[in-house]
Amino acid sequence: MTDAAIYLASNAWPFQEAEKLVKRFEKNPPDKGYVLFETGYGPSGLPHLGTFGEVARTTMVRRAFQKLSSIPTRLFAFSDDMDGFRKVPDNVPNQEMLREHLGKPLCRVPDPFGTHPSFGAHNNARLQAFLDQFGFEYEFQSAADWYASGRFDEALLRVLGNYEAVMAIMLPSLRAERASTYSPFLPICAKTGRVLQAPVVATDAGKGTITYRDDDGDVIEIPVTGGHCKLQWKCDWAMRWVALGVDYEMSGKDLIDSVKLSGQISRALGRQPPEGFTYELFLDEKGEKISKSKGNGLSIEDWLTYASPETLSLYMFQKPKAAKRLYFDVIPRTVDDYLTFLEKFPGQTGAERYANPVFHIHGDNAPGEKMPVSFGMLLNLAGVCNAEEPEVLWAFLQRYAPGSNPADNPILNQLVGYAIAYYRDFVKPAKRYRAPTPIERSAIEELAGHLATPGLAADADVLQTEVFEIGKRHGFTNLREWFKALYEVLLGQETGPRMGSFIALYGIAETRALIDKALKGENLAA
Repeated sequence: MTDAAIYLASNAWPFQEAEKLVKRFEKNPPDKGYVLFETGYGPSGLPHLGTFGEVARTTMVRRAFQKLSSIPTRLFAFSDDMDGFRKVPDNVPNQEMLREHLGKPLCRVPDPFGTHPSFGAHNNARLQAFLDQFGFEYEFQSAADWYASGRFDEALLRVLGNYEAVMAIMLPSLRAERASTYSPFLPICAKTGRVLQAPVVATDAGKGTITYRDDDGDVIEIPVTGGHCKLQWKCDWAMRWVALGVDYEMSGKDLIDSVKLSGQISRALGRQPPEGFTYELFLDEKGEKISKSKGNGLSIEDWLTYASPETLSLYMFQKPKAAKRLYFDVIPRTVDDYLTFLEKFPGQTGAERYANPVFHIHGDNAPGEKMPVSFGMLLNLAGVCNAEEPEVLWAFLQRYAPGSNPADNPILNQLVGYAIAYYRDFVKPAKRYRAPTPIERSAIEELAGHLATPGLAADADVLQTEVFEIGKRHGFTNLREWFKALYEVLLGQETGPRMGSFIALYGIAETRALIDKALKGENLAA
């Protein structure tokens, strides 16, 4: 089996996407000498979790393509900073000043923070810092630069030369009122500096100009080149594909119609549109679409408070075409999924290795640190210990896994910090202890008696087996109810760890003390 066949046999979606590009260029390599991946950014706001997801997923496809092909690749992170400034964000200073510049291209709106030449430039800098934080390999591109430098001129003239064809594509998609004044070109008003939704009364492909009627009723002729105009965004997207030679760009489900229209425009301009991938949007805990205005979803800052960027990459990798709920409770599960995949990776070969999400997150250079405990176990340990400081958890960890320490176990040390933060903010406020029923009390007392056996070894598997047997002996036909009782009585929560592993980590004597406290009702008093 060839290497390419092994990669494709993994059935991992990035390889399936990369195969589209292999087929695209199987007869002729790209004239520009490289395959171009693109992600888009609207700099009216700050980069967010969706920004991360799109760049992370595109990078995964790029990495897969690099395994399948020797054609060089580039990734452009493209900012539409020529877009008109439509709304003043609530979270920026100098809002009155900004209101005076509504309608202008973002690259010409003063920076309210006073640190950059424009508001667009400020947010572009934030985007680059954001992407650099995660180590993405990309090249930043600015629409304002491409428009002003003339690098878009040829493609803009091509749009003008195909004006009627572009209008024929766009008009059926518009409401009657909008269609009556629609033009692909948006003039930049010489009087006000604003992007105008102005009726175009004439076009001249030979001169490269449009004639429009401005807000004062004046009829003005301007060139479409040199930054005097920008395009409506669906036309702009297609023009950008043509001008840059974009070969791959993914987008959210909400842009399906836009992708279709932009693809038609790209073909009308004489270029095959890029290969693409439609990913599903995130849902909140209630299954509702996440909205920035509602504030009903996680921010990237939220995730990174309780877990690493690599775990967020895993969440982006998993089932990208399925609508997934994105809320705080998914974080611990995703962390443990990541640790499981990481543990398996070194021993895997062939297609199995390339099906592992770890490859798509790290490439072939995955960290090799072995985890003595799961993140879920750390959370439960933090909950029982009421841990507010790392040293508390490390004391248990070093007894359980001799030789482990923060310096030599950086991932584990990160997890300790995340566990404390998650415990503090989510586990501790939600703890609800209850008293055991008579049957549960009898079973828990037997467990305490077993743990008092002289010389009992802290063997997780042996302890787990005994916990099972005690549950059976006390008539728990559904052992899930037995474990649920242990979690609610001893830990104050509905779900919990593998009890044998927890006892081995927490300590036999400590677990006996925990049981004694619970049976006396001292947890309830707290």
